[in-house]
Amino acid sequence: MDLSAPPFNLAPEDIDWVNDTIASMSDEEKIGQLFVNMGSKRTEEYLTGILDRFHIGAVRYNPGIAEEVWEQNHILQTSSKIPLLIAANTEAGGNGACTDGTYVGWEVKIGATADPSWAYEMGRVSGVEASAIGCNWSFAPIVDLVRNWRNPIVCTRTWGDDPDLVLEMSKAYMRGIMESGILPTAKHFPGDGIDERDHHLSSSVNSLSCEEWDATFGKVYRGLIDEGLPSIMVGHIMQPAYQRFFSPETTDEDLLPATLSKELVTDLLRGRLGFNGLVVTDASHMVGLTGRMSRKDLLPRAIAAGCDLFLFFNDPDEDFEWMLQGHRDGVITEERLTQALQRILGLKARLKLHSTPREQILAPKEEAMARIGLAENLALAPAVSDRAVTLVKSREEGLLPLSPQRHRRILVVPVSGPENPISRAFGGGGGATHPADVVARLLGERGYEVTVHESLLSVLAELSPEEQAARVRDIYAGKAPIATLTDSYDLVLLVAKVDGMMQPAQRVAWPATKGTVDIPWYVHELPVVYVATGGPFDMADVPQVRTFINAYDDKEHTLVAVLDKLEGRSQFTGVSPVDAYCGFPDARV
Repeated sequence: MDLSAPPFNLAPEDIDWVNDTIASMSDEEKIGQLFVNMGSKRTEEYLTGILDRFHIGAVRYNPGIAEEVWEQNHILQTSSKIPLLIAANTEAGGNGACTDGTYVGWEVKIGATADPSWAYEMGRVSGVEASAIGCNWSFAPIVDLVRNWRNPIVCTRTWGDDPDLVLEMSKAYMRGIMESGILPTAKHFPGDGIDERDHHLSSSVNSLSCEEWDATFGKVYRGLIDEGLPSIMVGHIMQPAYQRFFSPETTDEDLLPATLSKELVTDLLRGRLGFNGLVVTDASHMVGLTGRMSRKDLLPRAIAAGCDLFLFFNDPDEDFEWMLQGHRDGVITEERLTQALQRILGLKARLKLHSTPREQILAPKEEAMARIGLAENLALAPAVSDRAVTLVKSREEGLLPLSPQRHRRILVVPVSGPENPISRAFGGGGGATHPADVVARLLGERGYEVTVHESLLSVLAELSPEEQAARVRDIYAGKAPIATLTDSYDLVLLVAKVDGMMQPAQRVAWPATKGTVDIPWYVHELPVVYVATGGPFDMADVPQVRTFINAYDDKEHTLVAVLDKLEGRSQFTGVSPVDAYCGFPDARV
């Protein structure tokens, strides 16, 4: 351990504080420093109780408004014996630090601008707002590569599929957020986006060969480490090629998620890539971790493998005791524990938390609140939308630009994925109103005659069981002459909101109806435009559509930008950062 080297860059007196503090700690205090807590409460009684009983080293809190989070962080920093690392999830802007913070755009949307200056701005805004409310650490940027369009968890949450783009965007984000003293964390090592499975829900494997990994994920991590990356989050993702490279006798039964693998954390990340910074596990309730061994065993095993911080208690009493017992049993050696503590306290020293009076760690509350939602920062998201909205496919000659004179009668068809209330609650699901309804309103304001299609299944859902039984055959009686459609409308606009975060798949959920307009079977009968406001891979389910737009979110300013571009008021400038055709040749027709 060299705390004078990057990314710590500590002076001798700072290193002395780290080592003296470790020497003064009890075993219980040392074990407590290994945990990142996410509490369910913000009361002073709860927060001080966690500090007193478990001596935690860090916090990543539940979402809340800026004032609530400031109060929480003030209590934590003024009450903790050792100052805390306090992390926010600023993956899309300051809204990851507080719910009233400033959204800039999902990483894939920023990637579609093809301009790292917008990644810098997202990092800058994240830093301004997160630091205002007392955060000093961020679990961003996400540096995964979306090479599998079926992957539901990072399809909007990383910059794209090209390692050069991902590296440049991530470096720009780092520069922006570090201006405010927030230390970034790249995730999810050794890399998500290869498997179609989500390690929240099952095992996940990065199946690249060592050579393929070096040229992709390895290139990204090496580049960020060279830039002074302070911390890395290790995912619950296996990387068989490199585990076997370092341990050739590894069988399939021996394969471990990176969180538990010495070969991947110590040998690959620390040794081969030369990473000297702090390593934190991904959330410890995820099945990619818990499905591999008992919690009693995985807690100390993660630290023994080379991770420095363990993300989230399940039951604090159980987890603390199991981690402590793992140290007493020798699973966590004294040397390994000291290294972890040196890195944890080393980051705190880099942030000058040890030398700043506790009452001054946070900005004064009134000053802090004034930094949230600054007008110049709020203006960024609409500007990103203008540059990012992507015309992926335009094969209907003469269709654009749209106008009330040529396309007066528009049928708007809502398209959705499976219901996903948990994702919506944590910001992944967009607005509560379906974007199709917003688009219909905006079109009406522009002089179009708009009809919003209502699915037969939606009609049935509002009926009593008896009425449903009487009308269920209507599902198969939706057929009508083609002229009914072509005589009534000049254009069909499908507006999709498909959100698969925390679900096994991110796919369109078509209703089981026949002959209705829910599914665009009629692309050769009249003009059809499909607008995706969620993930960028809807094309897999609508390859027949000849005009396809990726908007990347359903904010109203984004939908305004889409309509402006369809009408020719502004140009489409977005460049897809992923293979939006999903590898299907028929999607390009």
